[in-house]
Amino acid sequence: MTRILVTGGAKGVGAEIVRALAAAGHDVDFTYRSSTGQALALAAEIGAAHPGQAVRALPLDLADKTALDTFCETVEGDSYFGFIHNAGQPYDSLAAMMVQDKAEATMQVNFWAFTRLAKSLMRGMLRARSGRIVAIGSVAALRGNPGNAAYAASKGALISYANTLAVETGKRGVTVNVIAPGFIDTDMMAPYAAYREKMESQIPAGRFAKPEEIAGLAAFLMSPPAAYITGTVLPIDGGLTAQLGVHR
Repeated sequence: MTRILVTGGAKGVGAEIVRALAAAGHDVDFTYRSSTGQALALAAEIGAAHPGQAVRALPLDLADKTALDTFCETVEGDSYFGFIHNAGQPYDSLAAMMVQDKAEATMQVNFWAFTRLAKSLMRGMLRARSGRIVAIGSVAALRGNPGNAAYAASKGALISYANTLAVETGKRGVTVNVIAPGFIDTDMMAPYAAYREKMESQIPAGRFAKPEEIAGLAAFLMSPPAAYITGTVLPIDGGLTAQLGVHR
């Protein structure tokens, strides 16, 4: 039975990823920052549904570099088949108004935490000559969107890093891919509720993604048929990036 680490797994897309992985037969460790009640409830739910599998909720603030280093030292000797970096921190600001500290905090959670964890976990994968690494990116890294400069840059960095990592690890049986979702129907979209109808009208599919649709792709990338998929960016956005942004 394989073990997979998921960051930000207590709620939203992360929780659906944890559920999908458990349903596929994987043991799952997932991190959470402040959603203790939701994390413990999720672990209990999955434990009851899949009593033969191990599911652990691990507290970790990815913005805390010291805590992250300590966590990485703890898991470095463990054997993980997969790593999914789902945790993310939004930051909306026009580039001319960007606050450096907030932009750097977004980069730390979205990008640097991924590189630090991947560095620790890939060592075991390389020794085993088998492993899967997936970063949850964003279509914001593929298309310009006003107010998304810092967030898009952090997700764009994921893509560049993942491409290089895929090339470096491919011959040792490790795959590295980025999933780039569009708008997802989670709590993160609550601030945009007033604009939802207009936003959905500009998506060819006419709706936001369901969290389980992102989770399904993440789980597939951990499966045997995905062994030859590496160095890719996989948009899952209802056709958003396929169309020109000019509307008549």
